Amino acid sequence: MQKVLIITYYWPPAGGPGVQRWLKFVKYLRDFNVEPIVYVPENPDYPITDPSFLKDIPADVKVYKQPIAEPYRWAGSLFGKKTKRISSGIIRSENQSLTEGLLLWIRGNFFIPDARKFWVKPSVRFLAELLQKENIKTMVTTGPPHSVHLIGLGLRQQLDLRWVADFRDPWTSIGYHKKLKLTKASQRRHKQLEHTVLNDADAIVVTSGTTKKEFEALTKVPITVITNGYDGDISQETALDTRFTISHIGSLLSGRNPKNLWKALAELAAEHPEFKSALQLQLIGVVSDDVLESIRDAGLEGCTSVIGYVSHQEALAYQQGSQVLLLVEIDTGETKGIIPGKLFEYMAAKRPILGLGPKDWEVGDIIGQTNAGATFGYRADSDLKSLLLKWFQRYRQNGLEVSSKGIEAYSRRELTKKLATELLWA
Repeated sequence: MQKVLIITYYWPPAGGPGVQRWLKFVKYLRDFNVEPIVYVPENPDYPITDPSFLKDIPADVKVYKQPIAEPYRWAGSLFGKKTKRISSGIIRSENQSLTEGLLLWIRGNFFIPDARKFWVKPSVRFLAELLQKENIKTMVTTGPPHSVHLIGLGLRQQLDLRWVADFRDPWTSIGYHKKLKLTKASQRRHKQLEHTVLNDADAIVVTSGTTKKEFEALTKVPITVITNGYDGDISQETALDTRFTISHIGSLLSGRNPKNLWKALAELAAEHPEFKSALQLQLIGVVSDDVLESIRDAGLEGCTSVIGYVSHQEALAYQQGSQVLLLVEIDTGETKGIIPGKLFEYMAAKRPILGLGPKDWEVGDIIGQTNAGATFGYRADSDLKSLLLKWFQRYRQNGLEVSSKGIEAYSRRELTKKLATELLWA
């Protein structure tokens, strides 16, 4: 088998979507004659953990680890929850405290490209020897954190290697980048690093067509789109909720706040007593205070359940038991290429998906092509309300179903096949 070194920050027991992409690639790569060798931090400070992912690591895969200096851990001992929110991506736009503003300024201007930058030099030293010892000729770096790509850059400058740079999210165009209070010099530095990585790698992988188009303006290096996906063994025996449950699984950040949806639900509850008694808005994961305040203002607090973070297995059960699955993205042009990983598990759950996001959102194309639900803009009003009422009427008749098609192309095994045949063997 061809050996491939995979350099990633997120690895079990890390929780959340960031860990799943390369964990699942590693799970299936051997089916396509690729032997993965993984490099991860020894003592990471993950915002959330989920030990249930440990079972997906192939028993005999080699995993090398080296210590990492974690500024978030140091800051957490001083500033507590504020640091945890920032490291989780929960950046409040309104009512931001002086401490939060200071932490963001320090994070943005002293830790470029990110707070994991101190792992770069020791990793390059360690891996330069490991690559020669293991006779590895291909490496993959995956970010964010984009400092992982700087490890690949350092190794590329020393050794004759094939380098595939995987971007799960964009770098300088990601929404939260503007919230880091960057000076002009810091902005230039981010741009310089991004340009260098994009032009020194041999191949680039992105998760959306929008990111591909963006990067094509910055480099001539070939770019391949490989989305996230769902694992083929996730289905489980889960009964549908008896209430009209609309569930969102994952983080609802301050920018993901579809106020017109809360308004439509509140109006339907006021107009239809049976809708009000059956409605259950279920939020599984971290939810910002701004979103909770909007839900309270709409009068939906009594039918809203905030469950918090759960294990991946529990999240799958919530998905498959819900009547409707809610998918929300920030309403800006910068997010039209953001395709949340949970979309594909939503499709595998075969429950109607209600998406709310920006104009020309790629998610809308995927949901439309697979007939998996419906998507709306943030300003949707009567059309959104009409669909919710139609779905509710079908629910009352035990007929709320979805006839999706073509979702098999998004299985993790099929995506791994594409990765192996188009990139790692190239």
